[in-house]
Amino acid sequence: MMSDLLVHRPARPPRRHRLALLGLCLSLPLLLAGCGRNESSAQAAEPSAAEPVLQGQQLRYPERHPQLQLLKTAPARAGQAVDQTLPAKLVWDESRTQRIVPPLAGRVEQLVADIGQTVRPGSLLARISSPDLGQAQADAARALADQRQAQQQLRRQRELAEAGITARRDLEQAEGDAARADAEAARAQSRLRLYGGGQGVDQQLGLRAGIAGRIVERNLNPGAELRLDQSGPGTPALFVISDPSRLWVLIDAREADLATLRPGTEFELSVPAWPERRFSARVTASADAIDPATRTIKVRAEVDNREGLLKAEMLGTAHLKRQLGSGVVVPAAAVLLNKDRHRVFVQSAPGVFEPRDVELGHMGSQEIVVTRGLEVGEQVVVENSLLLARQFRIAEDDAAPAGAASGAASGARRP
Repeated sequence: MMSDLLVHRPARPPRRHRLALLGLCLSLPLLLAGCGRNESSAQAAEPSAAEPVLQGQQLRYPERHPQLQLLKTAPARAGQAVDQTLPAKLVWDESRTQRIVPPLAGRVEQLVADIGQTVRPGSLLARISSPDLGQAQADAARALADQRQAQQQLRRQRELAEAGITARRDLEQAEGDAARADAEAARAQSRLRLYGGGQGVDQQLGLRAGIAGRIVERNLNPGAELRLDQSGPGTPALFVISDPSRLWVLIDAREADLATLRPGTEFELSVPAWPERRFSARVTASADAIDPATRTIKVRAEVDNREGLLKAEMLGTAHLKRQLGSGVVVPAAAVLLNKDRHRVFVQSAPGVFEPRDVELGHMGSQEIVVTRGLEVGEQVVVENSLLLARQFRIAEDDAAPAGAASGAASGARRP
């Protein structure tokens, strides 16, 4: 019975086996640490990527250096013509535009036309009730009545003079009165025709179009009160009628651009609304004076807008071709300013770059003309030039201590 209550325990391994297992457990952390040290030492033993070295005035990159993919180059081309861009603005063609202002004071009774409507000469735009027009109509009617009375008096005096009843002086007085009445009637009628008042006294002033075109602007509302003191400079017109099939292009040009922007010069115009489209334009006139504030000259051109894609007051860019006599042309991004000199980086061989001081001629926003220091066909760095300049400075700084140390050592060896 007692044997049934005993707990059976597993047999213990021999002593030599236990000692071997203990040694294995103690040596395992050391093995893992050694593996870690071997791995780190292997990583430290791997050589880093070779850096570019400076040899004389040339910076030489090792083959397959990662920076070589960032240094884009382009050949310097012959400077026969260079692209030139100037700011431009589209406005209405003033030779085909009419701005209608109120000729008399009054109140707007009816609007007949609106923006976008096509009109012809004489088309009614709005009706205005104007007491001033009523006064002009009354003056014209009174002048006509005086004219008729003066003519009747003149006929009567002539009949009496033929019969020898009246004096010569009375006839001459009647002739003078008739002449003055005719002049006053002509003046009153001419003034009435200027306002388009018509016959009678109704005080109804009609605003009418004077040219054929489209209403592009309206600054008038029904019931608005119009005063003559509100029609001065800077006040918007009541109606603006223009022909949008042709627009003016105003260019702010520099003095050096006048030779390129002569009347008759053709160029291309681009606007942000149509980035992939270029519109043909032609220079028609230029100002005779320079703006003292901006030191620019206003140049006017014309552009065809029969498609209706361009709108007045759009901002654009004029693209011109400027003819050059000598020099080479490079992108503007290739030229750097080094203190008081301009510099470019030339690739003389694959992975080999050298700085080159140059003299510039025309400096545009996209292209620059180099007059000295560069030949046609030479490859210049056009992207990441600042990165290359920084690498040059690093290489020079690394080479300076070595050169100084070698100079000191050679001086110490001298007797």
